[in-house]
Amino acid sequence: MSGQTRPQADGVPMIYWIAHTLSRVVGHLVFRHQTLHREFLPEAGGALIVANHVSFLDPAAVGAAFRKPIYYLARKTLFKGLLGWLLPRIQVLPVDLGKGDLASMKRILGLLKEGNRVLIFPEGTRSPDGTLQEAEAGIGFIIAKGEVPVVPVRIFGAFECWGREARWPRPGRITIVAGPPVDLSALPAELTGRARYQACADLVMKALSDIHLEA
Repeated sequence: MSGQTRPQADGVPMIYWIAHTLSRVVGHLVFRHQTLHREFLPEAGGALIVANHVSFLDPAAVGAAFRKPIYYLARKTLFKGLLGWLLPRIQVLPVDLGKGDLASMKRILGLLKEGNRVLIFPEGTRSPDGTLQEAEAGIGFIIAKGEVPVVPVRIFGAFECWGREARWPRPGRITIVAGPPVDLSALPAELTGRARYQACADLVMKALSDIHLEA
Protein backbone atom coordinates (compact mmCIF):
# COMPACT_ATOMS: atom_id res chain seq x y z
CA MET A 1 0.00 0.00 0.00
CA SER A 2 2.89 2.37 -0.77
CA GLY A 3 3.97 2.54 2.87
CA GLN A 4 0.56 3.56 4.20
CA THR A 5 -1.11 1.81 7.13
CA ARG A 6 -4.02 -0.43 6.21
CA PRO A 7 -7.22 1.21 7.54
CA GLN A 8 -9.98 -0.56 9.43
CA ALA A 9 -13.57 -0.57 8.26
CA ASP A 10 -14.25 2.66 10.10
CA GLY A 11 -11.44 4.41 8.24
CA VAL A 12 -9.15 4.64 11.27
CA PRO A 13 -5.65 3.18 10.73
CA MET A 14 -4.88 -0.02 12.61
CA ILE A 15 -1.84 1.66 14.15
CA TYR A 16 -4.18 4.12 15.91
CA TRP A 17 -5.90 1.24 17.71
CA ILE A 18 -2.56 -0.32 18.59
CA ALA A 19 -1.40 2.97 20.14
CA HIS A 20 -4.77 3.45 21.86
CA THR A 21 -4.70 -0.04 23.37
CA LEU A 22 -1.10 0.42 24.48
CA SER A 23 -2.02 3.73 26.16
CA ARG A 24 -4.86 2.06 28.05
CA VAL A 25 -2.74 -0.91 29.18
CA VAL A 26 0.22 1.21 30.31
CA GLY A 27 -2.16 3.72 31.86
CA HIS A 28 -3.81 1.10 34.04
CA LEU A 29 -0.66 -0.85 34.95
CA VAL A 30 1.75 2.02 35.56
CA PHE A 31 -0.38 5.08 36.24
CA ARG A 32 -3.58 3.56 37.70
CA HIS A 33 -5.49 5.56 35.10
CA GLN A 34 -9.11 6.31 35.90
CA THR A 35 -11.85 8.46 34.37
CA LEU A 36 -14.52 10.27 36.38
CA HIS A 37 -17.80 11.59 34.94
CA ARG A 38 -17.40 9.65 31.73
CA GLU A 39 -21.00 10.57 30.90
CA PHE A 40 -19.75 14.00 29.78
CA LEU A 41 -17.33 12.54 27.22
CA PRO A 42 -18.86 12.65 23.72
CA GLU A 43 -18.28 9.45 21.74
CA ALA A 44 -20.19 10.62 18.65
CA GLY A 45 -20.64 13.90 16.78
CA GLY A 46 -18.37 16.90 16.59
CA ALA A 47 -16.92 18.17 19.86
CA LEU A 48 -13.95 20.20 21.03
CA ILE A 49 -12.27 18.56 24.02
CA VAL A 50 -10.30 21.15 26.03
CA ALA A 51 -7.84 20.02 28.68
CA ASN A 52 -5.12 21.43 30.91
CA HIS A 53 -1.54 20.62 29.90
CA VAL A 54 0.94 19.48 32.54
CA SER A 55 2.83 16.50 31.11
CA PHE A 56 4.05 14.56 28.07
CA LEU A 57 1.47 11.97 29.15
CA ASP A 58 -1.56 14.25 28.67
CA PRO A 59 -2.61 13.33 25.11
CA ALA A 60 -2.39 9.59 25.75
CA ALA A 61 -4.12 9.94 29.13
CA VAL A 62 -7.09 11.83 27.67
CA GLY A 63 -7.26 9.64 24.57
CA ALA A 64 -7.38 6.51 26.73
CA ALA A 65 -10.51 7.86 28.41
CA PHE A 66 -12.35 7.70 25.08
CA ARG A 67 -13.60 4.47 23.58
CA LYS A 68 -13.81 5.88 20.05
CA PRO A 69 -11.16 7.74 18.02
CA ILE A 70 -10.34 11.39 18.59
CA TYR A 71 -7.94 13.79 16.89
CA TYR A 72 -4.93 15.33 18.61
CA LEU A 73 -2.80 18.42 17.98
CA ALA A 74 0.96 18.79 18.22
CA ARG A 75 3.45 21.50 17.39
CA LYS A 76 4.77 21.40 13.83
CA THR A 77 8.35 21.11 15.08
CA LEU A 78 7.64 17.56 16.31
CA PHE A 79 6.87 16.24 12.83
CA LYS A 80 10.37 15.08 11.98
CA GLY A 81 11.96 11.68 11.48
CA LEU A 82 10.06 8.78 13.03
CA LEU A 83 7.50 11.09 14.64
CA GLY A 84 6.88 12.70 11.28
CA TRP A 85 5.79 9.28 10.01
CA LEU A 86 3.94 8.11 13.13
CA LEU A 87 1.97 11.15 14.29
CA PRO A 88 -0.28 11.58 11.21
CA ARG A 89 -1.14 7.85 11.40
CA ILE A 90 -2.47 8.18 14.96
CA GLN A 91 -4.58 11.23 14.05
CA VAL A 92 -2.21 13.93 15.28
CA LEU A 93 -2.33 17.22 13.37
CA PRO A 94 0.60 19.69 13.08
CA VAL A 95 -0.34 23.15 14.36
CA ASP A 96 1.14 26.40 15.58
CA LEU A 97 -1.89 28.12 17.09
CA GLY A 98 0.18 30.61 19.03
CA LYS A 99 1.30 32.25 15.77
CA GLY A 100 -2.01 32.56 13.97
CA ASP A 101 -1.78 29.39 11.90
CA LEU A 102 -4.93 29.95 9.84
CA ALA A 103 -4.50 26.81 7.76
CA SER A 104 -4.43 24.65 10.87
CA MET A 105 -7.40 26.47 12.37
CA LYS A 106 -9.43 25.85 9.23
CA ARG A 107 -8.50 22.18 9.25
CA ILE A 108 -9.58 21.83 12.88
CA LEU A 109 -12.89 23.56 12.17
CA GLY A 110 -13.39 21.25 9.19
CA LEU A 111 -12.86 18.17 11.35
CA LEU A 112 -15.34 19.46 13.90
CA LYS A 113 -17.97 20.15 11.27
CA GLU A 114 -17.46 16.63 9.90
CA GLY A 115 -18.45 15.21 13.28
CA ASN A 116 -15.04 14.47 14.83
CA ARG A 117 -13.80 14.93 18.38
CA VAL A 118 -10.66 17.09 18.59
CA LEU A 119 -8.50 17.40 21.71
CA ILE A 120 -6.92 20.78 22.27
CA PHE A 121 -4.79 22.23 25.05
CA PRO A 122 -5.76 25.91 25.44
CA GLU A 123 -2.53 26.70 27.30
CA GLY A 124 -0.51 25.55 24.31
CA THR A 125 2.46 24.29 26.29
CA ARG A 126 3.00 22.26 29.45
CA SER A 127 2.60 24.12 32.73
CA PRO A 128 5.94 24.58 34.53
CA ASP A 129 4.39 23.93 37.95
CA GLY A 130 1.19 22.01 37.29
CA THR A 131 -1.14 24.98 37.72
CA LEU A 132 -3.47 26.38 35.06
CA GLN A 133 -1.94 28.97 32.71
CA GLU A 134 -3.52 31.52 30.36
CA ALA A 135 -4.97 30.32 27.05
CA GLU A 136 -2.96 30.88 23.87
CA ALA A 137 -4.09 33.24 21.13
CA GLY A 138 -6.18 31.47 18.51
CA ILE A 139 -7.91 29.06 20.88
CA GLY A 140 -10.86 31.39 21.38
CA PHE A 141 -11.32 31.67 17.62
CA ILE A 142 -11.72 27.89 17.27
CA ILE A 143 -14.09 27.76 20.24
CA ALA A 144 -16.23 30.59 18.85
CA LYS A 145 -16.32 29.30 15.27
CA GLY A 146 -16.53 25.57 15.92
CA GLU A 147 -20.28 25.49 16.58
CA VAL A 148 -19.89 22.21 18.51
CA PRO A 149 -20.03 21.31 22.20
CA VAL A 150 -16.92 22.36 24.12
CA VAL A 151 -16.17 19.78 26.80
CA PRO A 152 -13.65 20.58 29.56
CA VAL A 153 -11.44 17.75 30.82
CA ARG A 154 -9.01 18.24 33.69
CA ILE A 155 -5.99 16.01 34.19
CA PHE A 156 -4.84 15.26 37.72
CA GLY A 157 -1.64 13.44 38.68
CA ALA A 158 0.16 13.60 35.34
CA PHE A 159 2.43 16.43 36.51
CA GLU A 160 3.60 14.31 39.43
CA CYS A 161 4.18 11.34 37.10
CA TRP A 162 6.11 13.26 34.45
CA GLY A 163 6.32 17.00 34.96
CA ARG A 164 7.99 19.41 32.60
CA GLU A 165 11.36 19.33 34.33
CA ALA A 166 11.46 15.56 34.94
CA ARG A 167 13.69 13.49 32.67
CA TRP A 168 11.76 10.25 33.07
CA PRO A 169 8.21 9.25 34.05
CA ARG A 170 7.49 7.54 37.34
CA PRO A 171 4.54 5.44 38.52
CA GLY A 172 1.60 7.22 40.11
CA ARG A 173 -2.09 7.83 39.65
CA ILE A 174 -3.53 9.81 36.73
CA THR A 175 -7.17 10.78 36.94
CA ILE A 176 -9.21 12.31 34.12
CA VAL A 177 -12.21 14.31 35.31
CA ALA A 178 -14.71 15.44 32.67
CA GLY A 179 -17.06 18.36 33.14
CA PRO A 180 -20.31 19.44 31.48
CA PRO A 181 -20.11 21.31 28.16
CA VAL A 182 -19.18 24.98 28.50
CA ASP A 183 -22.20 27.27 28.21
CA LEU A 184 -21.05 29.77 25.59
CA SER A 185 -24.54 31.24 25.38
CA ALA A 186 -23.74 33.09 28.61
CA LEU A 187 -21.45 35.45 26.68
CA PRO A 188 -22.93 38.90 25.91
CA ALA A 189 -24.26 39.08 22.35
CA GLU A 190 -22.55 42.44 21.79
CA LEU A 191 -19.12 40.86 22.14
CA THR A 192 -17.60 40.41 18.68
CA GLY A 193 -14.24 39.79 17.04
CA ARG A 194 -11.16 39.50 19.21
CA ALA A 195 -13.08 40.44 22.36
CA ARG A 196 -15.44 37.50 21.84
CA TYR A 197 -12.58 35.10 21.07
CA GLN A 198 -10.79 36.13 24.26
CA ALA A 199 -13.99 35.77 26.28
CA CYS A 200 -14.46 32.24 24.89
CA ALA A 201 -10.91 31.30 25.89
CA ASP A 202 -11.37 32.78 29.37
CA LEU A 203 -14.67 30.96 29.84
CA VAL A 204 -13.06 27.64 28.96
CA MET A 205 -10.20 28.19 31.40
CA LYS A 206 -12.76 29.07 34.07
CA ALA A 207 -14.58 25.80 33.34
CA LEU A 208 -11.33 23.88 33.77
CA SER A 209 -10.58 25.65 37.06
CA ASP A 210 -14.03 24.67 38.34
CA ILE A 211 -13.28 20.95 37.91
CA HIS A 212 -11.90 19.38 41.08
CA LEU A 213 -10.60 15.96 42.00
CA GLU A 214 -13.18 14.17 44.10
CA ALA A 215 -12.08 12.53 47.31
